[in-house]
Amino acid sequence: MSPVLAGALQLLALVVALGLSYRPLGDHMARVYSSDKHLRVEKWIYKGIGADPNAEMRWPAYLRGVLAFSAVGVLFLYLLQRVQGSLPGSLGFSSIDPDQAFNTAASFVANTNWQSYYGEQAMGHVVQTGGLAVQNFVSAAVGIAVAVALVRGFARSRTGELGNFWSDMVRGVVRVLLPISVVGALVLVACGAIQNFAGIHEVGQFMGGTQQWNGGAVASQEVIKELGTNGGGYFNANSAHPFENPNGLSNLFEIFLILVIPFALTRTFGRMVGSLKQGYAILATMATIWLVFTGLMLWTEFAGRGPAFDLAGGAMEGKETRFGIGASAIFSVATTLTSTGAVNSFHSSNTGFGGGINLLGMQLGEIAPGGVGSGLYGMLIMAIIAVFLAGLMVGRTPEYLGKKIGTREITFAACYILVTPALVLGFTAASFVLDTPANSMTNSGAHGFSEILYAYTSGANNNGSAFAGLNADTQWFNSTIGIAMLLGRFLPMVFVLALAGSLAEQKPVPETAGTLRTEKPLFTGLLVGTIMIITGLTYFPALALGPLAEGLAA
Repeated sequence: MSPVLAGALQLLALVVALGLSYRPLGDHMARVYSSDKHLRVEKWIYKGIGADPNAEMRWPAYLRGVLAFSAVGVLFLYLLQRVQGSLPGSLGFSSIDPDQAFNTAASFVANTNWQSYYGEQAMGHVVQTGGLAVQNFVSAAVGIAVAVALVRGFARSRTGELGNFWSDMVRGVVRVLLPISVVGALVLVACGAIQNFAGIHEVGQFMGGTQQWNGGAVASQEVIKELGTNGGGYFNANSAHPFENPNGLSNLFEIFLILVIPFALTRTFGRMVGSLKQGYAILATMATIWLVFTGLMLWTEFAGRGPAFDLAGGAMEGKETRFGIGASAIFSVATTLTSTGAVNSFHSSNTGFGGGINLLGMQLGEIAPGGVGSGLYGMLIMAIIAVFLAGLMVGRTPEYLGKKIGTREITFAACYILVTPALVLGFTAASFVLDTPANSMTNSGAHGFSEILYAYTSGANNNGSAFAGLNADTQWFNSTIGIAMLLGRFLPMVFVLALAGSLAEQKPVPETAGTLRTEKPLFTGLLVGTIMIITGLTYFPALALGPLAEGLAA
């Protein structure tokens, strides 16, 4: 079987699996977040944290819950790393330095999972399982909760109440993420991923000596790493490591885990607003961008020509032979179009245009389908922008799902759009003005520029993947990328929840002959165009200096 055909068949199998899971998972999540009943274990949790799950919250109270919970998470994870050297199960590793501990704490709480350390050489069992894995669950649940709050803003009227953050967050963990993770971990163990608490041991022969590896609860952390669109690897090689991703079957399953909840949330959205067609329109937009990006990545990676490519069997540098070009290309698009950041190949080794596709996927806002929760609310923000532009063209007050999009709503949406580019471009420019950050680049020229642009794009968009070649374990990068991750995660949430509160207070506007039909293919096309134009106008100059210049020079 040719590599191109193998890649196409894997993509087809992935589409079928996602299609089969779309309806049951989407309906299940709609029931979870619409139910007024609490499971017994959930009641125990509410009692333990002192929360009233039945108390409705307006958007400022909901936001305070998100920020307070996340702040405690950052502090706890920071302290856990700082005292690692005195903890049992530390595998002899010392405590983490302050700047790196801050970077890692900010990273995992912000659902970014950017890693400037070697996992198997820095983190012991307690930090990995009691700190990092726990944040994989709760940070994902926070993202879904914020998305659900925005959906309630569309669904409710003449009230500013958006639900209860503590109830939404706990339900996301207990009823959605945990059950799937238990089954998924068993699948990964069956595929060959490890699951133990073994210490460091020597294996095999390497360059005349032995290699040292430590065990760990890898399968259970791997599944929530992908399912929660987190991305942080137990090992430095991430999903290219055979202990995390043993074979082609596990690789395809991990891609499925990355995409399944973000896509299924569009059906949850349709159920909760009372129109499945609206959910299908958002799904069509996400799927169109994802398929186009995947097709372009497969084309540019398979199109390598010349003696070096022929001898290597294609663009195989930086890729695992057990996955090949096709599976690596599909994985890289899935991980950069979501907020996952897991990698099964080095993105820096992609062709010039391939690296640009990964960068552009993050710069879109990771909305196709995006992270768990963040993809849906990011796409709904874009839908509001598209409706506003359509209203300007026809001279009509814009409406979306029966809610008027006025000055207040469009201000919140515009602020959401501007936050991330300001962080990415501002920190990238500062890094090139100063001498020390630029010295961290392995490569010069366009590729070196892409290394730093990619780092801040990944951090501010809460992705977490790296372009490689950049020494990010410095005080400058640990601090500034940490700040970019926190601001890139929580500032947009402020505007999302403020928008949700504004929408929930409105009285529904009845449809008329002039109402834009947002469930039709025409709107899907308008939404895709809006996304590409906004991103292009924002990032094209930076992309022209990096991956486009490299690709055209090749």
